[in-house]
Amino acid sequence: MDFLSNLVNGISLGSIYAVIALGYTMVYGIAKMLNFAHGDIIMVGAYVCFYAVYHFGLPGWAGVLLAMLLCLILGVAVERLAYRPLRRADSLAVLITAIGVSYFLENTAQLVFGANNVFFPNLFEAEPIRLFDGRLVISVVTLASIGICMAVMVILTLFIEKTKLGKAMRAVSEDKDAARLMGISVDRTISVTFAIGSALAALAGVLLCSAIPSLSPMTGSMPGIKAFTAAVFGGIGSIPGALLGGLLLGVIEVMGKAYISTQLSDAIVFLVLIIVLLVRPTGILGKKVQEKV
Repeated sequence: MDFLSNLVNGISLGSIYAVIALGYTMVYGIAKMLNFAHGDIIMVGAYVCFYAVYHFGLPGWAGVLLAMLLCLILGVAVERLAYRPLRRADSLAVLITAIGVSYFLENTAQLVFGANNVFFPNLFEAEPIRLFDGRLVISVVTLASIGICMAVMVILTLFIEKTKLGKAMRAVSEDKDAARLMGISVDRTISVTFAIGSALAALAGVLLCSAIPSLSPMTGSMPGIKAFTAAVFGGIGSIPGALLGGLLLGVIEVMGKAYISTQLSDAIVFLVLIIVLLVRPTGILGKKVQEKV
């Protein structure tokens, strides 16, 4: 029964990683850049929800929507001010800028919110589900994380496949210049991608802090790195890959803590990643792209 409990917890944690990884994989798939400030947007979203619920008395759902809205605006602003001027710059310049934006958000959060941890309010006040005569207990946060992740995946897949804007995203991902010649606004499409990814980051931040009720300006750093690892694991640029990578990463981390060592669980995660990339450099669901010379 312990194995089943750890498996459920791993899938729940992996679902949160998958939602975060979607932001990484969408931005990389369309803009071909790594937004390392994505993890800090998780932290901003969690703080917005915390203050909306704990200090201003808004209901939980309103706090989540407000966090998603403000992080959506923040994501668009970051793309417009920091990344758009570097659209044709060297990839190293974009990478350094992304790291700089990350440090800027972290230090600004420390000045605004303080450096101490705060207790995140419980947004899912309901009795846990007990199965097998109470030997398996599944919290509402766990069910919410898994359910929201699956719903996000379905909605996002339908959006990319069926809508006009989703088709524009796929066109920009394939060839920006050709998409521009077809009348597609590349800048607008990339801004929308950042907006969606940032809103999902806020949602993931709320779920993460609900599962682990501790919040600080460094909250998004390690989950952001692990979600990036999940995106690479599954095949960065692939939406199903983000889901698969996140779920596998969560299960490996929880099982590593339960059966091997809590201190070595992160090392085990990255060791598995290295092995996967040695066997399949593009990730599990990634596709090898041949560049025309």
